[in-house]
Amino acid sequence: MDGRPFLHIAESSINGRGVFARRAFAAGETVLVLDDRRVVDAERPLRVEQGEFAHHCDFLAGGLVVLMPEPERYINSSCEPNTFVTTRDDGRHVVALVDVPAGAEITYDYLINLHDGAEWLCRCGAPTCRGMQPTTFFALPLHLQRRYRPLLDRWFVEAHADRVASLDAEPVESGAHPSPLTR
Repeated sequence: MDGRPFLHIAESSINGRGVFARRAFAAGETVLVLDDRRVVDAERPLRVEQGEFAHHCDFLAGGLVVLMPEPERYINSSCEPNTFVTTRDDGRHVVALVDVPAGAEITYDYLINLHDGAEWLCRCGAPTCRGMQPTTFFALPLHLQRRYRPLLDRWFVEAHADRVASLDAEPVESGAHPSPLTR
């Protein structure tokens, strides 16, 4: 179920506006089904005069670019996210990574499924905030790449098969990193 009616946009301590839960979401529950209908390409460029900006776009498999409508365009990044994005048969879903209480800001880590992006300064305020964010998932510390590996979308894994396979091939010490679905 799409949680759109159970979300609202408000001022965020992270950056500008954010998306907040009107009700609690359990770990594994879909918080929001993303609306990827507005493709941005040479034939359908951004309309800046109508408030369409590149920083509201999502860059997907095969060079597909979509403009995110509200509320998803206001989901902020966090180095300690409470959701992640995954593709299912019926589209891309924002899924609770942990139990999300009512009133909490919905966040995900923009570095998951990112390659060849732009460097930017994170202001999430998490105790583990990385500060300046790299341009690719593969620049994250190895322990985070391994922690996030189960959260990578299948298109990202396919597009970067060799690099992801090397993560899978390297031995991991027992207890070296927490499961991505627990803190």
